[in-house]
Amino acid sequence: MDRDARIALADEAYRKARQYELNFGSCPQCILVALQETVGGIDDATIKAAHGLAGGGGLTSAGTCGALAGGLLALSARYGRERDKMDKGRFLNNFKKGRELVERFRREFGGTSCQDLQRQFTGSTYDLWSAEGYGAFDKARGDKCAHATGMVARWVVESL
Repeated sequence: MDRDARIALADEAYRKARQYELNFGSCPQCILVALQETVGGIDDATIKAAHGLAGGGGLTSAGTCGALAGGLLALSARYGRERDKMDKGRFLNNFKKGRELVERFRREFGGTSCQDLQRQFTGSTYDLWSAEGYGAFDKARGDKCAHATGMVARWVVESL
């Protein structure tokens, strides 16, 4: 694929992932759906499995940002080690691509956990299990999580 086509696909993945996050939430799923629709290689079972990774994993805020987790899943769907090759080595190319994504994400957003991004985006952290806490977070973040979701989708396309 030439450079212009890749840029166009990356822009489309950004728009789709961002809009899905604004409409439906679950940033890891939004990234995977956007990538499924733009570059392929993501199956519905992977999208379903990503649902629990939202909000730092189980909406706890403690773990990896769901957008980053979705991007890592997308890269692994393309470059990861298949079950029948588990005894064939570590498949370092996948880890290299994942590390590049994590480092880029950290540089851009100031951390990698859901709590890190909550602090960067709003100056506070929230209990996503509390209706009041989630409502306050949703209002305070505006479209910042949607932007992060779109950026991860864009970066994944650029790295393919």
